[in-house]
Amino acid sequence: MNIVFLDGASLPAPLNRPAQASRYEVRPSTTSAEVLDALADAQVAITNKVSLQRSQLERLPALKLICVAATGYDCIDLTACRDLGISVCNVPAYSAVSVAESVIASLFALRRHLFAYRQAAVSAWPTSSHFCVHQAPINDIQGMTLGIVGRGDIGSRVARLAKALGMNVLFAEHQGASTVREGYVAFDDLLQQADAITLHCPLTPRTRQLIGAAQLARMKPGALLINTARGPLVDEHALLAALLDGHLGGAALDVLDGEPPRADHPLLQAGLPNLLLTPHVAWASQSSVARLKQVLLANIEAFAKGQPINLVS
Repeated sequence: MNIVFLDGASLPAPLNRPAQASRYEVRPSTTSAEVLDALADAQVAITNKVSLQRSQLERLPALKLICVAATGYDCIDLTACRDLGISVCNVPAYSAVSVAESVIASLFALRRHLFAYRQAAVSAWPTSSHFCVHQAPINDIQGMTLGIVGRGDIGSRVARLAKALGMNVLFAEHQGASTVREGYVAFDDLLQQADAITLHCPLTPRTRQLIGAAQLARMKPGALLINTARGPLVDEHALLAALLDGHLGGAALDVLDGEPPRADHPLLQAGLPNLLLTPHVAWASQSSVARLKQVLLANIEAFAKGQPINLVS
């Protein structure tokens, strides 16, 4: 099989050559304009975030399988793939441990102002008249209420870790739902009750800008927002405004609306001590990357043998 990895540099370590590949090309990155040439003769495409849409897929008659090197597959036109007989597989839950631990780490960093106190140790501690330096108030993790939007593998694992640390956990019902399922709370109630909210839902037309100015205004004064899912879930302009006016106590974002962001992106330039930005790496622990690569290769092997794989289309 002719196999092409469209954005191989998105992984921190290279994927081994699939045993089934008669030809294997790893492209560091691929623009939308380059997709047709890159996949002209390919039977299998591997993509992490390179978008594959109907206008391209209709011109790729040899393509039979798309392997998404991630759990989320919103970059793929699934309807077009079904119409054209192209199978699509992803890698479910491979990064659940890594992302869940990243969420908990962000809570500790924001609640305890770790970065501000790291700076204080350098700038203020040497001249302090006491053995300690008190600045921003330090808050405990135990006893806080964590609101989780999304109850899949990652959201469920976050909940288990949070409960083990003594947090009260609430799961959000779908926004605007007419009924509330057992084990969930109404979306607006969660906004008002949570000390911190963490997002673990897929990006769909219904969830785009799920957290905007109105939702931020309903959150508790001083509450935290964490997004390790998809950048467009959050209205970034409204988020920055809520941070600047002090209503929001802090935010941790591993994703932005548009990646990589512009150098002049307002959130990158904000310089706020209560805004923690990381470059979409919450998923990328070494163990998660190893699982990702293992399942990618297993999916290709199974497809070649006509065996079941993690199909999403």
